Amino acid sequence: MEAAQQSWPIPQDNTLLIVDDDRAFLARLARAMETRGFEVETAPSVEDGLISLRRRPPAFAVVDMRLDDGSGIDVIAALKDVRPEARAVVLTGYGNIATAVTAVKLGAVDYLAKPADADDVYQALIAPGDAKAPPPENPMSADRVRWEHIQRVYELCNRNVSETARRLNMHRRTLQRILAKRAPK
Repeated sequence: MEAAQQSWPIPQDNTLLIVDDDRAFLARLARAMETRGFEVETAPSVEDGLISLRRRPPAFAVVDMRLDDGSGIDVIAALKDVRPEARAVVLTGYGNIATAVTAVKLGAVDYLAKPADADDVYQALIAPGDAKAPPPENPMSADRVRWEHIQRVYELCNRNVSETARRLNMHRRTLQRILAKRAPK
């Protein structure tokens, strides 16, 4: 693990926008990133994040996927429109493969599960574009892979339980029980 934690210098433009609706987490991450040399601006919503990045497009961004007023993907897309070279990291507590792929296609350089460690966020932000992420120490279990697939189909069906159950050839109530549980490790 130590070998994977390299330290790269922060670029001259060290502006960072953090968008998260969990105000306690937002404050902690902002403090942690300031101590690591970033000039931090925070936003608690998609709307505030969009206003902030239009006023002063940052070189870096950390954006929560699900916010009270929408999707953090909208912030990533807007950032890439106003500053294509910006490096953005997506954080989420509701991770699934489909949203990770969407975030990366729109320009995010990494996708981290919450609660994310400030060191992991820092490393994802400043790693060179050609740096490869180290392989996971604990790969997903078969149960987790199944859960991820169900979540992807559920999102593709616009969160319609009946349609998802039909596509997965699963009873609707069984699917509801699976969706109500937390993600397996």
